[in-house]
Formats: sequence, structure tokens, C-alpha cells
Amino acid sequence: MAAANSTPLELRPLGNTGLKLSSVGFGASPLGNVFGPISESDAIATVRQAFRLGINFFDTSPYYGGTSSEKVLGIALKALEVPRNEYIVSTKCGRYIDGFDFSAERVTRSIDESLERLQLDYVDILQCHDIEFGSLDQIVNETIPALLKLKEAGKIRFIGITGLPLEIFTYVLDRVPPRTVDVILSYCHYSVNDSTLEDLLPYLKSKGVGVISASPLAMGLLTEGGPPEWHPASPELKAACKAAAAYCKEKGRNISKLAMQYSLSNKDISTILVGMNSVQQVDENIAAATELATIGKDEKALSEIDDILNPVKNQTWPSGIQQS
Repeated sequence: MAAANSTPLELRPLGNTGLKLSSVGFGASPLGNVFGPISESDAIATVRQAFRLGINFFDTSPYYGGTSSEKVLGIALKALEVPRNEYIVSTKCGRYIDGFDFSAERVTRSIDESLERLQLDYVDILQCHDIEFGSLDQIVNETIPALLKLKEAGKIRFIGITGLPLEIFTYVLDRVPPRTVDVILSYCHYSVNDSTLEDLLPYLKSKGVGVISASPLAMGLLTEGGPPEWHPASPELKAACKAAAAYCKEKGRNISKLAMQYSLSNKDISTILVGMNSVQQVDENIAAATELATIGKDEKALSEIDDILNPVKNQTWPSGIQQS
């Protein structure tokens, strides 16, 4: 499957899975109307454009839009009318619209519900969703063993864990047998304002664990429009990102494109997952990746942004409010 643009989207290996993910991944939470209404026809068109331009990785969760993201993604993927092995699907378990439940019984039931909504026989990756809100010992001793049984049953191919605090990954990976957890999904820790995921990459590589990084725009901080009102960042961090965005605009640059290119430039990260809900957003993200591959990133502009953000560099927030 060649991309329609002249520079094909780069494919990167995901840990030891044997999967090769497009460097830009399709975050399907917006298909669940998480960021405003989207019609089914627009969702189908968005997914079709993403696939046409070389995106082969689609990520969702039963939590997004109270299961509607999975349903709409399932319809859109079916509408592609291509063989199942041409795209990679990841969904999650343990986080639902009515709360968290990482019990073996719930996650076992969860995958059957997800497969029905997605209209699939299996998912490539099933991830425990935002594990810091549960008991990490339960994840190690009950949830992951349940997922291994789902793997044996052929309902999932690989196992992942997701969350905001980086220490959750080492806690779990140090306590499960090698090659039990295949992938981690981290968000808001590899972008121009916070690159702390970088420190963890050698450890993850040593464990043979693939790395997905989500939210390169820091949940809206690194956009001209600014973050949503509920964003949990400190006033100082919001102000610094706003100043950086204004500076970029003044210089004829777009902070979102620069941020996307910064995140894409580390090839030890398999894919940069970004939410998309329009053909235009797909085109913009692919254009950022194509420009990076052909011209390289704008070091001068990124250095200037870095100077503005330096006082708040790597400042995170409590993981109480989020859309991961």
C-alpha cells in the first residue's frame, strides 16, 4: 500500500512485535464526538484519507465517547474494503464511561464487546487503559494474566499498558515475566514542552517493549487556539505555551506543525498518535511528517520555542483530569 503523496509515510518497528506502524498514528477518540460532533460520513472520509496517505495504525477505547468511537471506527474500517492485515487496530480495557474495572472478568468481557463494536475477529493490541487509576498490583497479578489468555484465544495479538505518570511503566515491567507486555502508550511526555519520556527509552528498549507516544500537542497546549478549559496544566505552563504559540504565529510558523515534527523526529518512538476528526487534520499531519522527511525540522524555530518554554520545561500535572 503506497501512500498517495510522493514521500511514503515511514513505517517503524514496534518493539519485538514484528508489527510496523506508520510514524503518524490515527487517534480515534474524536470519532466518538469527544471534541465536538462528527457525522458518520465525515468519519468514514477521515479514516479513508488517513489510510490512503499511509496511516496504518488506528487506536481507540471503549471509554471514548462511551463506546461510540469504537463503533464509528469499526464502520469506517469496514468501508475501506481492504484485507484485515493492511491495518493495525489497538483498543483498550479497564476504563469505561462508568469508571475503572481492571478485574479479569471485566476485561475478558470487554474484548468481546469491543470486537463486536469494531466488527473485527481480533485486535492487534489490547491495552490496559490509564492504569494509575487502578491497583498496579492487580494489573500485574490479575489483569495481564487475563490478557495472556485472550492472546492464547486469538482475540488479541499483543498486550499494552497506558497512563500518564512514567513510573507506572517501570513498576509493571519490573514485575511481569519478560515479553509479557509488548507495548506502552505514554502521552504528553514527548513534546516540545515535556520530553521526559526520552529518559525511559533505553529501559524500554532493553525490555523489548514498543513505544507509542500520544498527544504531541499536549492536549491542546501547543495550538494557536489554546487548550480546553478543563486542561489541568498550571497557569504558568498555559501562559508559556500561549506565548510560544503567539511567537510562532508572528514569525509565520505554526506551533502545532513544529510540535508534531519535534515528536516525530525521535525514531525510537514507533508512532506519534494524534486525534483526527477531519480530512483537513489528516492532510496537515501527513504534510508535517512529509516535510520533516524531506526538509528536516526547523531547528531555529524549535530552539526559540525552547527558550520561551524553558522555565516550565518538563512540568507535568496530576493525572486526575485527562482524555488519554
